[in-house]
Amino acid sequence: MSQETIIGHYINGQVQEAGTERYSDVFNPALGEVKARVALATTKTVGEAVAAAKAAFPVWSEQSALRRSRILFKFKELLDKHHKELAQIITTEHGKVLSDAMGEVTRGIEIVEFACGAPHLMKTAFTDNIGGGIDNYNMRQALGVCAGITPFNFPVMVPLWMIPMALATGNTFVLKPSERDPSASLLMADLLKQAGLPDGVFNVVQGDKEAVDALLQHPDVEAISFVGSTPIAEYIYQEGTRRGKRVQALGGAKNHMIVMPDADLDQAADALIGAGYGSAGERCMAISIAVAVGDVGDKLIEKLLPRIDNLRVRNGMEGDADMGPLVTAQHKAKVEGYITKGMEEGAKLIVDGRNFKVPGSEKGFFVGATLFDQVKPEMTIYKEEIFGPVLGIVRVPDFASAVELINAHEFGNGVSCFTTDGGVARAFARSIQVGMVGINVPIPVPMAWHSFGGWKRSLFGDHHAYGEEGIRFYTRYKSVMQRWPDSIAKGAEFSMPTAK
Repeated sequence: MSQETIIGHYINGQVQEAGTERYSDVFNPALGEVKARVALATTKTVGEAVAAAKAAFPVWSEQSALRRSRILFKFKELLDKHHKELAQIITTEHGKVLSDAMGEVTRGIEIVEFACGAPHLMKTAFTDNIGGGIDNYNMRQALGVCAGITPFNFPVMVPLWMIPMALATGNTFVLKPSERDPSASLLMADLLKQAGLPDGVFNVVQGDKEAVDALLQHPDVEAISFVGSTPIAEYIYQEGTRRGKRVQALGGAKNHMIVMPDADLDQAADALIGAGYGSAGERCMAISIAVAVGDVGDKLIEKLLPRIDNLRVRNGMEGDADMGPLVTAQHKAKVEGYITKGMEEGAKLIVDGRNFKVPGSEKGFFVGATLFDQVKPEMTIYKEEIFGPVLGIVRVPDFASAVELINAHEFGNGVSCFTTDGGVARAFARSIQVGMVGINVPIPVPMAWHSFGGWKRSLFGDHHAYGEEGIRFYTRYKSVMQRWPDSIAKGAEFSMPTAK
């Protein structure tokens, strides 16, 4: 693509490139060059998308779950066919290596596969004759127009946490993807249309805060799902719920990995390298703090250093790359600022990733793998989510201190413990105050038929994403009690009805 390429919106089955709107540059982060421009929606544009979704809702919501499921089956087939094309779009706009992007698409497709089971997932309960000829059953009904606001780090997977779940349950949907890597959203829209989805059921508005606020304020948007930073998650939750909307807002993280003295240190080091530096640390499930228990710290560093030296940091389109660039020059500067801050506050910088240059991609937004030791809980690099390839080591004397340290943090997204002791593993799983827990698994992202979400300030709202929690989020529960005239006794009843 060239700088003249415009990435527009998708409303009522058509791509729109309104020339009166504001625009933002979309970069290839490995080259540091503008590859396209994206239109930034006005409140009017958002209103048009919501109106299209509202108009499509009555017919779509009355379709059988089986008919909706068949469209999702076809969508899944098309996603498989365009798997590599989607991954290449991710790599050229986000920067993550192609193999990682391929994995992202796979995890998104798994949610579509789960949602294809809508006829079973939407089944509810029936109780025959609870008393007096009355039967009691329940149903789950669609909400209406739902919206999704998704982050730059997973431009395919996170939208697919939302889209198939909302559509399978009979809702219509408006997606507001990140303006930093928006192209995948239009390809997914096209694939949904090819799969037979009626116009208006799925819409895309590109944009920034103006589009987000327009969705929050629109009276016809019934529910909003968001994934991103904690300040924005909290804002969306407060603004959305204040307007009576159902909101699911997944926020930030500071994920720890406890390394016990009995752990296999080669396995632990491999896990930290992948979980800390994979996708250049731009994952909400990235491990950014290793908690070294007892005398493990020095041994762990010895294992990490040669692995860091051997990391292949380069353009993610190169097949053997381990780590690519960060998404923008602004984010690169922010991450390098955190590294400087860590040094100023007294952490020991062992490997410095600042001013990292890749031959042939000198203008790219690269930060090299960075390693700190002697990180303390009061330091900024411990408290805040860096979202870059920066791993810190905190040393604690024992397991109880490690658990206390993690439980005291404001975030509770993901956590891991490497150990060979079953008793420690069981105590860890039960006592840790975090939503997603790994035992000898560094990135415990739940599978499609489970649900994703953290605790504390990592999640605002009552529902986790996708899985059975997703079905609950995108539906309203209704209980129905019925009986027929031939079973109704004559005369008014004044006492509290009870089962007889």
